Amino acid sequence: MTKEEVQGATEEEQQAQSKKALKKQQKEAEKAAKKAEKQAKMASEQQSAEEDDFAKDRYGVSAMVQSQQKLGKQCFLVLRQQQFNVQALVAVGDRASKQMVKFAANITKESIVDVEAIVRKVEQKIESCSQQDVELHVERIFVISQAEPRLPLQLEDAVRPDGEGEEEGRATVNQDTRLDNRVIDLRTTTSQAVFRLQSGVCQLFRDTLTKKGFVEIQTPKIISAASEGGANVFTVSYFKTSAFLAQSPQLYKQMCICADFDKVFCVGPVFRAEDSNTHRHLTEFVGLDIEMAFNYHYHEVIDSITDTMVQIFKGLRDNFQTEIQTVNKQFPSEPFKFLEPTLRLEYTEAVAMLREAGVEMGDEDDLSTPNEKLLGRLVKEKYDTDFYVLDKYPLAVRPFYTMPDPSNPKYSNSYDMFMRGEEILSGAQRVHDAQLLTERAIHHQIDLEKIKAYIDSFRYGAPPHGGGGIGLERVCMLYLGLHNVRQTSMFPRDPKRLTP
Repeated sequence: MTKEEVQGATEEEQQAQSKKALKKQQKEAEKAAKKAEKQAKMASEQQSAEEDDFAKDRYGVSAMVQSQQKLGKQCFLVLRQQQFNVQALVAVGDRASKQMVKFAANITKESIVDVEAIVRKVEQKIESCSQQDVELHVERIFVISQAEPRLPLQLEDAVRPDGEGEEEGRATVNQDTRLDNRVIDLRTTTSQAVFRLQSGVCQLFRDTLTKKGFVEIQTPKIISAASEGGANVFTVSYFKTSAFLAQSPQLYKQMCICADFDKVFCVGPVFRAEDSNTHRHLTEFVGLDIEMAFNYHYHEVIDSITDTMVQIFKGLRDNFQTEIQTVNKQFPSEPFKFLEPTLRLEYTEAVAMLREAGVEMGDEDDLSTPNEKLLGRLVKEKYDTDFYVLDKYPLAVRPFYTMPDPSNPKYSNSYDMFMRGEEILSGAQRVHDAQLLTERAIHHQIDLEKIKAYIDSFRYGAPPHGGGGIGLERVCMLYLGLHNVRQTSMFPRDPKRLTP
C-alpha cells in the first residue's frame, strides 16, 4: 500500500469515528430531554396534587399505630397508650384528603404518633379495643418516631390466650422470643397490667408497714460471708480479696433491730446462685423483707406479716380490677381467696394431711415442690383459702440463725407462707443470744470470723425478734394465677439468661 492510500484510509476512519461520536451525543441529548420532560411533568403533577391536597398541613412525618383495615377512602387504626387502646378512623372528608388517608394507612406498626381527633360514640361495641364505646375521628396525624417495618414479634400474637392460636391456626409468641425482645413484649396490654399491679404490691407493702410503725432501711448487697450459709451464693472479685452478693438482707435487718429500730423493712434485689431452671426460680429477684422485735411470742411477728399480706390482697382486689381483668383475658384464673384471720397450720398437721393423701415422708423431711402444691390443693379443698401459714418447721431444714423450739429441739420457731400451694415467704424467730448463735453457726460449719460483726451485735443487748423475706415476683405470679415467674420479672435473670 502506498503512502497516499494509507493516508486516505486514515481519513475515512476518522470520519467514521466522528459520525459515531455525533450520533452518541444526539442520543444523550434526546435522553436528557426526555428526562427533563418527565421531571417537569412529575413536578407539575406534584404541584397539582399539592394544590389539590387541602389537608397537607394535617399529616406528615414529624400511641402505637396498628393498621387493621384499609379502604379506598378511609382507613382504621388502633392507637395504644400504655395499657389502653382505641380505634381511630381516617376518612376522606372536609378534614382529610385521599393523600392523608393513604399516608395514615402506611404508617408502620409501633410508630409513635401525635393525633388530633374528635371522640365519637359507636353503635356497636369495638371488641378488639379496651375503649369499646367510642372511636376517634382523626383530623391531624403526625409521625413523631417511625418504627422499622419488620417487628420481631406482633403484639396481637403476644396477647393471644393460650390455646386460641393453635385452635384457629394463628401465631403465638413463645417465652424466649418475648424475653429476647422484652421492650416490645412489655408494650402488650397484659405486660402493662402485670407490672402496674406489681408496682401496686410494692406501694401497698410500704404503705401498710409504714402505718404499722416500721422504718424502711437499705442494706448492703456486697457482703463478706454468705448470709444464708450454703453454696448457693455468687462470689465476686473485691479488690485483692473476694466478696459475695447478698442472698438476703437477713443479717443487717437483725443488726438494725439490735440498734433499737424496733421494726424495719426493705425492698431490694436478692441474689441466689441456684442452678434451678424451674418456673419459679430466678438468680436475682426483688425481696420484700420484714423484721421486728416482739414482746411475748414470735406469733406476734406472724400476725403482723399476715395482716400486711391481707392488706395487699385487699388493695389489689379493690384498686386493680382493670389490671386483673386485663391479665385474665389472656391467662384466665380463679379469683385469689384468703381468710381473716389467716389460716395457720403446724408442720406436723401438714405432714399428716399429705400422708393421708398417700405421700410417704418422714417427720423431719422438707417439703418438695410437688408436695407443696399437693398440700395447697388439700388446704384449698378443706379451708377454701389460697393463702396460709405453715408453722414449726424441722430445725434441720432451716438456716443457722433460726430459734429452736424450746418444747421440741427437733423443730423450730420458723414458718413459711404459701399462695396457691407455692411458698412466697420464709421466716422465723431469730436467735438473739450470742452464745447460742455461735453454737448454731459452728453446727452449720460457718466460718465465725466472717460473721464476727453479726454475732458481736448481739453481745450488747438484743430484743427477741423475727421476720421474713417475700419474693415480689412470686407474689405477683401467684396472685394473678400465672405459670412462670419470668412473666412477672421485668428483665429476668436465671442460669441461662443474662440479657437484655
